Amino acid sequence: MTTSREFRQVDVFTDEPLLGNPVAVVHGADGLSDDEMQRFARWTNLSETTFLLEPTEPGADYRLRIFTTETELPFAGHPTLGSAHAWLEAGGVPAGERIVQQCGVGLVALRRQDRRLAFAAPDLLRSGPVDDALADEIAAALGIDRAEILDLAWADNGPGWVGARLASAEAVLALTPDHGRLPVDVGVIGPHPDGADCAVEVRAFVPHAAGIAEDPVTGSLNASLAQWLTTSGVLPPSYVAAQGTAIGRRGRIHVDTDADGTIWVGGDTLSTIQGTVAL
Repeated sequence: MTTSREFRQVDVFTDEPLLGNPVAVVHGADGLSDDEMQRFARWTNLSETTFLLEPTEPGADYRLRIFTTETELPFAGHPTLGSAHAWLEAGGVPAGERIVQQCGVGLVALRRQDRRLAFAAPDLLRSGPVDDALADEIAAALGIDRAEILDLAWADNGPGWVGARLASAEAVLALTPDHGRLPVDVGVIGPHPDGADCAVEVRAFVPHAAGIAEDPVTGSLNASLAQWLTTSGVLPPSYVAAQGTAIGRRGRIHVDTDADGTIWVGGDTLSTIQGTVAL
C-alpha cells in the first residue's frame, strides 16, 4: 500500500537554482523498507536520495538514511545539508542550539548562519599514505605523470575517498581521466592564484557510482580534504572551495575551523522541487 509523503528536491552548495548538486528528500519515511528506499533512489537517478525518519538515538533531531542508485551510504555531505534544509523548511525545530542528525556514522552536528548551513566534519575512517602501486594506478587513470601529484592520501569519512593534491587549479581543471581505470573514488584539489574568489578548485571522480563519472559538488570530500590539508598547514583554517566548474556547475563550499579544531563545511541551499510522492 502506498502513502503520500512530503517530498523536496534541494540544490546544495549554490545560491542560484540548477548550479549546485541536487538531492531528493523524502519526509516521514518511517515504515518504508530498505528495498523500497533503494528502488526509489534508483528511480530518481540522482547521486543521492535521502529519507527523513524519527530518531532512535538520544540527542538526535531526526534520523537520515542516504542512498545512491546502488547502495546505502553511512554519510555524505551534500545530502546532509540538503536534508537539513528540507527538514527545517518543513517545520523542523532543533531541540538545542545545533541541529543534530543521526546517520550511519553516528551523530552529526549542523549549524545555521543566515541562509547557510554547515556540518561538523565527521572523523576520518581511514587516513594516511597510499601505497605506490595504487598511486601509480591513480596517476595513470588521471592521465598525468606520478610526479605531478604533489601529495596523495586516504581521506575517507564514509564514501572511500583518496585525496590527490596538484600544483594548481588550472591543472585540476585540465584533467581528462579515464574513469574506467580509476580503482577508487578520487578527489583532486589545487590552488587558485592569490586574489581569486576561491582558494582552491576541487573535482570528485566517482567511477563506481552508476551513471555518474564526476560528482558536481561534494560535501564529504571537501570535509575530508579540509581535515587532511588544514591540519598539515597546506590550507588555511578557513577558505572557500570551488567545485563543478568543469561540468557546468558553480558550487561554493565554505570551510571554517573553530578554535577547538572543529571543521565546519557549509554552503547555501534552496528547494527547487516541492510536493508529494506516493511511496
